[in-house]
Amino acid sequence: MKNRRQEKILEIIAQHSVETQEELIERLESCGIRCTQSTVSRDIKQLHLIKELSGGTYRYAVSKTKAELDSSDRLQRILRECCTACECAQNLLVLRTMPGLANAAGAALDARTDPQMLGCVCGDDTVIAVMRSDEAAKALCAEINELCK
Repeated sequence: MKNRRQEKILEIIAQHSVETQEELIERLESCGIRCTQSTVSRDIKQLHLIKELSGGTYRYAVSKTKAELDSSDRLQRILRECCTACECAQNLLVLRTMPGLANAAGAALDARTDPQMLGCVCGDDTVIAVMRSDEAAKALCAEINELCK
């Protein structure tokens, strides 16, 4: 539940300008996730969220240094938990996940900021990553298969 809630928090602050913990709690509840202020406060601390000035107001955002440090660890954790298979076909990488977890895997791949990856498309249990070359797809597929061990 904690991982799901924290993933949803990251999704919410990426899509919306959230200024307060109360607003974050309301948005979580509208997604069907009930929690207390103290739980959200702990999540904010664990996720290393910061408040940044945006358009004259402060909003929650992910610390850039924390995001860079955690992206590899996050990718490994997510893939270890949800990946069932990874294959490539020319410059496309096809990642199979457990049902409902493709978005988390796709977000983790996107967070890597790999210049060889053009983007991801996620379904319920499948992620397709479009790579710049066949070699880049093979290299990422090998990396993912290694992370899934």
